[in-house]
Amino acid sequence: MAERGFEIWRGDRTTGAFVTYRTEVAPGMVVLDAVHRIQAESAGDLAVRWNCKAGKCGSCSAEINGKPRLMCMTRLSDLSADSPVRIEPMRAFPPIRDLVADVSSNFEAKKKIAPFTPRPADEPDGTWRIAQADVDRVQEFRKCIECFLCQDVCHVLREHGMHDRFVGPRVLVHVAALEMHPLDAADRVPALRDEHGAGFCNITKCCTKVCPESITITDNAIIPLKERVADDFFDPIRWVASKMSGEMKKPKARLPCFHPIRIRPKIRRPPSSQPGRSGDGLRAETTASFEPRRRDRQGRALPRSQPARRGREHLPRRDRRGHGVR
Repeated sequence: MAERGFEIWRGDRTTGAFVTYRTEVAPGMVVLDAVHRIQAESAGDLAVRWNCKAGKCGSCSAEINGKPRLMCMTRLSDLSADSPVRIEPMRAFPPIRDLVADVSSNFEAKKKIAPFTPRPADEPDGTWRIAQADVDRVQEFRKCIECFLCQDVCHVLREHGMHDRFVGPRVLVHVAALEMHPLDAADRVPALRDEHGAGFCNITKCCTKVCPESITITDNAIIPLKERVADDFFDPIRWVASKMSGEMKKPKARLPCFHPIRIRPKIRRPPSSQPGRSGDGLRAETTASFEPRRRDRQGRALPRSQPARRGREHLPRRDRRGHGVR
């Protein structure tokens, strides 16, 4: 078996550093296998969170060579052997110890979402009638394993730490699963705009790239939610229709893109005494009052629309009385 190096972050909430380890690896091993071997051989107190080792629990999330991944789904053969494998906890969350991060903020944000509220039954026996297409639409969101890799890669949470103002991609997927459910009757759009901060997402699609379940988070979940917010709060046609009907669904809605335009009335000014200017203050098209007339070589004045010609061959021959001569 070959031997490879690993740089694992060791520390707690206050301080920490990378420690280098070397262990033997076999073909087909994943990063979590190497971490377990390091635990058994040289670092028995290494803290790491894991459960199923099959990519279905989302517990072993970490950053491997700077990219958020699942340790149980990252094969060592896919990583470069020229440098040590660098393993650290997810940066978007405060570390607890070693490779374990505190992801409790995600569960607290999920508690703020309005629960599933079914609409009244369609049949007297308490059953509903729904289309299969509506059912298939939300099945993709139920594949989420809550590994929180999308939360870790989101720059709003990772770089700016806005956990109190933005719920993150994972919680927005949960909201989309409820909002698009064919039986749900709750309205979560106002909370998306105000409390959950859906407007902070600027559609970079980083969350979609790191999702181990290949959920199209941005296109199928976040963008439809942002469209619902735009329709209810920023659609001018819907806003005008609600004003005319007197049924204002969102009385405090603001329309920042449609401000009233002030048009200045056209004022008739008296004729100006300055030469070359008309009454409205604009320069007149003609400047006959101060522009000298152009003349030919014989001193004759030329029309203003006719350019001056050079040479006597272009001038008509005339006698002393002014008659044309051949």
